[in-house]
Amino acid sequence: MTRLRAPQLGDAAVLDRQNDGPAESGEFSWFGFRRSDHFAERITSSAVMREDGGMLTVVGDADDDVLGDVSWHRVLNGPPPNGHCWNVGVWIAPDARSKGHGSEAQRLLVAYLFEHTFLERVEASTETGNLAEQRALEKAGFTREGVLRRACFRGGAWRDMVIFSKLRGEA
Repeated sequence: MTRLRAPQLGDAAVLDRQNDGPAESGEFSWFGFRRSDHFAERITSSAVMREDGGMLTVVGDADDDVLGDVSWHRVLNGPPPNGHCWNVGVWIAPDARSKGHGSEAQRLLVAYLFEHTFLERVEASTETGNLAEQRALEKAGFTREGVLRRACFRGGAWRDMVIFSKLRGEA
């Protein structure tokens, strides 16, 4: 089982593994090094839960082991004030991948956002080559919408992204 909870300072050591290099973050999650105290600082500041975004820790239900994190931020897709939606992301530690934790964490995050905010749309994107994340998003109930050409710069090259969405009320 997988569940989400508020980040705790003790989670930072596992979460900071995604900053150690591509082997820890994963090929599609590596965007360069960050400070070694990146997550500790986020957790101890007001940067974890804000009006325009936040993050939660993904943990194993029975043992509370830290498996990764989910995050969200508000984006503007249409004219204000009603053109906002949530954009979500997930990172699962390499030893916890391919066990359904990512899709379950994203499903739980969407349910949380629809329960606690008024926005109608949640979207997520991933590189066109990240087939595992595309399957995870579909398993979490997202619908594939299309390809955003050259939307992400990683590893010295512009990459195409696949965008997915889930609307309030969709299963």
